[in-house]
This record gives sequence, structure tokens and C-alpha cells, in this order.
Amino acid sequence: MSTQGYEGELRSEQSYVAGLYRRLDAERARVKAAYTAALRSPVARENITSPMERDVEVRALAKEAKRLDVVDNGLCFGRLDSLSGEHSYIGRIGLFDEENSYEPVLLDWRAPASRAFYVATAANPENMRRRRQFHTRGRRVVDFTDEVLGRPDAAERGDTALLAAVNAPRGAGMRDIVATIQAEQDRIIRLEHPGVLVIEGGPGTGKTVVALHRVAYLLYTQRERMERHGVLVVGPNPAFLNHIGRVLPSLGESDVVFMTTGDLVPGLHVTAEDTPEAVRLKGSLKILDVLAAAVADRQRLPDDPLSIDLADVTVRIDVETAQWAREEARASGLPHNEARAVFTEIVTYVLTERAIARIGRGWLTREDREGWEQLRADLLAELAQDEKFTAALDEFWPVLTPESLLSSLYTSPERLRAAGADEALARVDGDAWTVSDVPLLDELVDLLGSDGSADKSAERERKAEAEYATRVMDMLVDRQDSMDDDDHLFATDLLYAEDLADRFVEHDTRELAERAAADRDWTYRHVVVDEAQELSEMDWRVLMRRCPGRSFTVVGDLAQRRSLAGATSWDTMLRPYVPGRWVYRSLSVNYRTPAEIMAIAATLLAEFAPGVQAPESVRACGVQPWSRQVTEDELPAAIEEFVRQEAGYEGTSVVIGPPGVPGTVPVSETKGLEFDAVLVVEPARILAQGPRGAAELYVALTRATQRLGVLHQGSLPQVLAGLDEKGTAAKLGNR
Repeated sequence: MSTQGYEGELRSEQSYVAGLYRRLDAERARVKAAYTAALRSPVARENITSPMERDVEVRALAKEAKRLDVVDNGLCFGRLDSLSGEHSYIGRIGLFDEENSYEPVLLDWRAPASRAFYVATAANPENMRRRRQFHTRGRRVVDFTDEVLGRPDAAERGDTALLAAVNAPRGAGMRDIVATIQAEQDRIIRLEHPGVLVIEGGPGTGKTVVALHRVAYLLYTQRERMERHGVLVVGPNPAFLNHIGRVLPSLGESDVVFMTTGDLVPGLHVTAEDTPEAVRLKGSLKILDVLAAAVADRQRLPDDPLSIDLADVTVRIDVETAQWAREEARASGLPHNEARAVFTEIVTYVLTERAIARIGRGWLTREDREGWEQLRADLLAELAQDEKFTAALDEFWPVLTPESLLSSLYTSPERLRAAGADEALARVDGDAWTVSDVPLLDELVDLLGSDGSADKSAERERKAEAEYATRVMDMLVDRQDSMDDDDHLFATDLLYAEDLADRFVEHDTRELAERAAADRDWTYRHVVVDEAQELSEMDWRVLMRRCPGRSFTVVGDLAQRRSLAGATSWDTMLRPYVPGRWVYRSLSVNYRTPAEIMAIAATLLAEFAPGVQAPESVRACGVQPWSRQVTEDELPAAIEEFVRQEAGYEGTSVVIGPPGVPGTVPVSETKGLEFDAVLVVEPARILAQGPRGAAELYVALTRATQRLGVLHQGSLPQVLAGLDEKGTAAKLGNR
């Protein structure tokens, strides 16, 4: 294309995209006006008959407004030209020409018609002649690149756009790849599979962002099925969730809950960390036997008969009575707390029958049915109010919460032995919860059942809501009383107040993500599990409860497994839940880690996982990774020098080290993250961190997108011999 022709095409594209933004602005204005009108409108109107229906309308309009607000950046990022000469513009959302039979003027990237933008190649052009990619700044197209399809010498993809994206400095969070999705990734994103999809790939292969785009695709193609229950995304740590948190909103999706495994029990605060052995024990399904035994251990029998002094008679709870009651309660199949009613009923029956036989002897005839019933009622009432009887029930069959049971188990050597538990589970502070405690506590919710506190809490909430409604009405009455004669409180004001009060009293008005995160029994239509190789067998039980439909996108890399309780094979973890319903896909191209750094990491990978192929880097950065030996006294200054020099460059950086080294963050907090520059401190100590130390170091080395340095006091591990050892103080600034 001549320079003059290019300039003319650029002006034409700028004009078209500017028109798309005008349509976007008009649609935003329309939706926001409808939202404001819905907020102010009365309930009784066309198609709306209740406060709940109006709230549904308001919430839908608010969601649409939010979706339109996040697509400003890169609204339209490309164009497809077919062999027949038709043009299709591709963007973040779909826009339509309302004056021309709703013809599409911008195709949503998830639409079937957009697929060719990502998968068309020179060899398989998909009936397309050209792919054009826009480069934008704000709302303006600044230039474009064309790829002519169907020619033998044409590049397979628009590498210019791809390399610009992967070479760009990293910001505060993960960016979407909607404009540069590769064919290998697109096939996974659009895969039609109703069960579990496992996406495995080495560092930098884009498996996380592919999984998130797959969520956006599923929400687009199956919105009605998935929208009401939402999607759960589980990540390894809060920093990772913050890192990926804006990808889905940038694609217009907000009905997504982000959690770590430590958040899966609402209200629980994780404050401690387990030993590797405790993690292994708690992650195994064998812990289920320990939990069941711990519950059974609290269902006790009296050592000696226990006397209960009533007004007219003394009764005794003996071992035989308690044993019968316990057997009946256990045979009921009810959770522990609910089975207490069976235990209580049997004990109460025995005691009242014995008491009636003694008290009624000589003055009650067999025919005096009314007398017998009255005596039984009096005895039942007396037992119910007897503190010693209540205390006995609490001793033999106590009401338990998951927290109280597990805490008392950990802090009691006797209870650990009674439950058949390993002494490695013992700890001083029973309430210092760890991530590995979460699946155990979740399991105990089902084993124990309700302790009644939720019912009491709901009653308190109902009372508070009723009081709120009363205050709303009182406020309006006071407002009317304080008005001048010429002022009036309109009927619509009262109606709005009534509706507002009704909303609080009748139903929950929180956003889906907020409601789901606070509800342990919430079930999701789809679950994404990132860094899934770290999840234990017990973690998977929790997640399967959260998604009865077993619709999952599982992302991980077995070679990066750090946890002793984590996965050694995907089939072992998934077969118990989805036999024959899971499929495997792999990603082989590394878009993050440059070839210079990946060569070092691949040497380490070959040492601890010889059967695993390292992903192939798509680019080189031109900067060799380096190492430098320092003394203990020099180490702090060397770290400070790295931080100071990196502060002068655009992008992000991190210093990774073993626990206890000042100025460093542990590997666990960098899982799934990426940084322009990484400094790894004391790699030998990271390697020595247990049987998975090599995987820890592999993760640390592959966080960098541009620059990697290593500081070490002792000898450099042999697997890092490929590093440039010419490091000096000045070497820290080598680019």
C-alpha cells in the first residue's frame, strides 16, 4: 500500500471507529437514563408488579451500564475482510445499527463470526482475505497493520501486535489478551465441553488468561444458564487475585466471585501456616476418618449412673439408657447436632416412663388416660427446665460447631489419640486457622449440621429490617409534620418509601458476587481453579460441593507443584468426581519468559522433572540473566541497589527469597504473577526447602518478563551454572 493510500485508509478507519464510540456513548446515555427512571418509578406499571421485579430491572440496567463503562479502551481492535469483499469489525462488545434492521457494526470477539480473526492462517484462511489490527491511543486509531491471508509467504499470525503486547512493561494487574489471542489459545477458549477442562502449560503460556477469557466466552454463549448463579474463580493468594481481578470486568463480565481456598468458609480468618507434614495429613482423604471419629468421640456415655432429682421422684441416666439413645441417634443418619433431638427423645422417654411408673403407683388406674398424659406432660416440662438434665445432655451429646470441635481436637492429645489422628496435627493455639483447615471445617459443616445460631441470626436480621422499615415511615411522617402548609408530601414519596422498606424486608438486594461470597451453601454454574496442582484431595471435595453441575476450567502445571498434598496426576484428583467427563488440553508456547531466562529455568526443570518439556519462548529480550556472589554484610546493600535501579524503569519488579531474608517476598506470594525484573536471593536455600524446593526455585526464576538477577552467599547451585557470573555491583544495572 502506498503512503498516500495508507493515510487515506487510516483516516477512513479513524472515522469508522469514532462512529462506534458515538454509538457507545448514545447507548450509555440510554441505559443510564433507563436506570435512573427505574429507580424513581413506582412499582405498579407495565410488566412490573412488585418491588422484587423492579429490583431485578434496576440491577440488570446497572450491570449493563457497568458493562458499557469498561469497554472504552480498545473498543474496536481489528477488522476482517472476506473473500467476497465484506468487512467485519471486531471488538470487546457487539454494537448494532438500530436504523438498519439491527445490522452489526461491531462484532463481539466471542461471537462465532469473530473466530476467524484468531484462527485464520496463511495455510487455512477461513475464507478471509485480510486481517487488520488497530493500534489505538485512547479512542483514536493511530495506525494499523495488515496481514494478507492465503499466501504461501504470509506470516501465520500478526506477530507485530503479539510481540508488542508481550514486550510491553507490566502494570499493576494482568491485561486481557482479547486483541492478540493465538489460535492455540482460541481453540481452548471456545471448546464446547460440559464437564471439566484441564489446561496445563508451563510458565508464561497464558493458561490463566486463557481460562478467564473462556469464562467470558461461556458467559456470552450460556448467559441465561450461568448468570443467576455466577462463576467462582479460585486462585493461590490475594495478590494473584488482585493481579487478575480486572481482566473479566474489562471484558464486560461482573458476576464473578474471586476467592482463595482460604476464603471458601465465609467469615473464617486464616492467621497461621501449617508444617508441610500437617498440610499433607490434612489434605488426604484419610482425614475424613479422623473427623468422623472426632465427632463420635463427643457422643459420650456416663461412667456412672447420673441422678436427676425431680419434684416427686429421682430418676437416673444409666449407661444402658445412654447407649440405646446413642445407637438410635447414630442410626437416624442425621448430622450430629440434629441427631441430638433423637438422643434427647430416647433419654427423656426412658426417664419419664420410669418416673410415671413410680409416681402413679397406687393412685392412677389404667383407665385414667387423662391423668397419665397430664403426669407425662408435667414431667417433660420439669426435665426441660432442669439444669442438671440439660448439663447431662450437653456432656453426653453436646451441640458443636466446626470451629469448636476442630480447635479442641488440635489442642488435646487425648482427643487426637481417640480420633486416630497423627500427633503432627497437634498445636497450642487451636483457633489459629490455616488454609489446610478450611476443607476440614467445611466438611464438619455437613457432619455436624446446624447449631441453631443461623436461625437466631436470621431472626435478628428480620427484626432489624422491620425496624428499618418503621424508621423510614416515621421519617416521612416527621417530614410531613414539619412542612409548611404550602408544602405537600406526595403519594409517590410514600409509595417509594414503602417499596424501599419492602425491599429490605422481603429479599436480599446485594450484588450476586457479594451474596455468593457470604453464603457457604451457594452453588456456582462454573468454577475456575488456577494453580490447581497445589490443591489437595480435601480441597477438591469443597469445590465439588460448590458446583453440583461439575463444570470446571482447571489451570495448572504439575511441574510447579509446591504442596506435598497437591496433585501428582490430574486423573487421580478428578476421577472420583467426573469419571470420563474431563478433557485435557496443553499450551506449549511461552509468551512471558524470554528465551535467555527460560534456558536457565529449563536446565533446572530437567533436573527435577525430566519427563516434562519446557515451553518454547516466543521471543528473546537481548539481556542475559546474571548472578553475583556477595557476603552476608553485602547482601542488604545489593538488594537495595537492585530496587533503586529498577525504580528508574517503567514496569514492575520483585525480590524473591527464602523465609527470613529481609527485603524479600516468599515464592508462595508470587505464584501466578509476572514482573519485568526479578531478583532471586539465596537460590540454594530455596532449593533446600523440602522435597519441593526445586519447584519453588523454578517458579521464582520464571516470574521475569525481561530481566533476571541472582544473589548468593555460598556456592551457586550447579543447575544455575548457565548464569553470567561476571556480576559486580555495577552489574545490577545491566540491561
